[in-house]
Amino acid sequence: MKYKVLGSTGLEVSVVGFGGIPIQRTSAEEAKKVILKAEELGINFIDTARAYTVSEEYIGQALAGRRDKWIFASKSMARRKEAMARDVDTSLKNLQTDYIDLYQIHNVATERDWNRVMGEEGAYAALLEAKEAGKIGHIGFTTHSKEILKLALESGKFETVMFPYNIVESQGEDLFKRAKELNIGVIAMKPMAGGAIEDGTLALKYILQNEAVTTTIPGMADVKEVEENVKAANEFSPLMEGEKQKIEEIAKSLGNSFCRRCGYCGPCPQGIDIPSMFLFSAYKERYDLADWSEDRYYAMKARAKDCIECGACEERCPYHLPIREMLKEVRRVFNE
Repeated sequence: MKYKVLGSTGLEVSVVGFGGIPIQRTSAEEAKKVILKAEELGINFIDTARAYTVSEEYIGQALAGRRDKWIFASKSMARRKEAMARDVDTSLKNLQTDYIDLYQIHNVATERDWNRVMGEEGAYAALLEAKEAGKIGHIGFTTHSKEILKLALESGKFETVMFPYNIVESQGEDLFKRAKELNIGVIAMKPMAGGAIEDGTLALKYILQNEAVTTTIPGMADVKEVEENVKAANEFSPLMEGEKQKIEEIAKSLGNSFCRRCGYCGPCPQGIDIPSMFLFSAYKERYDLADWSEDRYYAMKARAKDCIECGACEERCPYHLPIREMLKEVRRVFNE
């Protein structure tokens, strides 16, 4: 396994890390087997979040007594200082540790959201205090918006950034270069595009050839996935012409119907959180998280069935997606 220094943190992380989303659908016992196999094969960076239901707890149970072998990263959607402070303490308890190497402000989508988390009583202030208290080692940031990513990079406040990067989503490449110039670690999330890319080896190879990316975090729920992902890292070589052609074909086939969850389609007049509709649908179909996704989908006040097909979202979408048709597909997935 190859390791790279995660920006200014000084942490040496495996170039393929462990994404903690899919272990939600397994048992604690099975999750432990998968995580320990990852450790055996050289993975030392594991990413989870408060939003990932039992993921933190499973990781904490699996790595009790093995804390020194891993670099822990978690994150929270909290926007206010008090809520973030509570979430940090909850993460510490769940992960069964007295410190978390990297704690990230999770999924900042808009400039308004940015202003909230960076304000005097915002989430960032809580992370500064947690760092001073020794509860966390470093502060990171995640977003799906290129504009917000640029704000985070130029703010000088963060040591790492996490952003989608895969064969379909390459829009962040120029900012990854900027991050490297600033010595900010880049964590590539959604390397398989939420499961839309079937050739996992090629997907990882595409990411690993970018020197500006520090690590990527494919989700793993079974030992076979761990072995395949580690093999892709260990057998890495420059892309061949045939592989480049296949990458172009994949990007072309998915590019016209793929939601980047940038949020520009909103606000919906009917109150539908459009990116979340696609997120929950993808998790149900691709991650086999039916109960998880259905609970969250049906808890939404407005859902895909409430779309009146006004088309306002499509006018705002920078990728010109056929959102109205895509919402009809969401209704099919959830039998509405």
